[in-house]
Amino acid sequence: MDKIIYGLKNNRSFVIASFFVALLILIAAAAPLIAPYDPYEAIMANAYLPPSSEHLFGTDKLGRDNFSRVLFGAAYSLSSVLLLVVLIFIVGTSLGVIAGYFGGKTDIVIMRIADMMISFPGMILAIAIAGILGGSLINAMIALIIVTWTKYARLARSMVLKVKKRDFVTAAIVNGGKPMHILWQHILPNILPLMVITAAADIGAMMMELAGLSFLGFGSQPPAPEWGLMLNEGRQQLQTAPWLMVFPGLAIFLTVVVFNLWGDALRDVLDPRQEDNE
Repeated sequence: MDKIIYGLKNNRSFVIASFFVALLILIAAAAPLIAPYDPYEAIMANAYLPPSSEHLFGTDKLGRDNFSRVLFGAAYSLSSVLLLVVLIFIVGTSLGVIAGYFGGKTDIVIMRIADMMISFPGMILAIAIAGILGGSLINAMIALIIVTWTKYARLARSMVLKVKKRDFVTAAIVNGGKPMHILWQHILPNILPLMVITAAADIGAMMMELAGLSFLGFGSQPPAPEWGLMLNEGRQQLQTAPWLMVFPGLAIFLTVVVFNLWGDALRDVLDPRQEDNE
């Protein structure tokens, strides 16, 4: 926390990126107050209206206000992606810490499973898993967790193996420290900064992959106001009603750019290896 406060005071890029992240979250939280229409209300007489003062982003095939759906999509998409990243972080880091600290057969089993998962193209495997489970947001998240946890597990394992050799960990073991105490008090605090940086840098990528699964029909299902699903619904009217794809696509693009910039800036603030270099 001290490093983040220091970054807010001294790192201009981190301040700017954090401002835009906070702005996105604020827009998502305030969507019910900002949206001029109900994003689920269908008025067939208003179908395919172009952008105007009454409907800023136009309307879709059911006459639903596209601006309201994009705003609610911010809450829907951001909450889904942030939850997904947290779950991947917890699963991958936990397995990596267990493998690195306890070693032996536990390490072999976890790492062989990770190696097997890595041998498949990630997105293709996610599509296959989501297709088997059936199209829904939860199933898409499960598929991405299964595909992505290996990255965190391998990183956490390598860091635990490095930290475990340090003198303060050896001293804790000699003094009779229990494994859970050593993990919680000595190992996790030393690996969490880099793990958090990795998770923050992955938010943009997870946004793209989750939206991609929804676009292909394996994620969120109608009538959910999810950006990837909105792209899928608007692709057949690209020439006659381009606003149906332009605005959700622009929302995805801006969100990914903001979180990527924030992840890079957060790395500059938290990365312990920079302190070692200094």
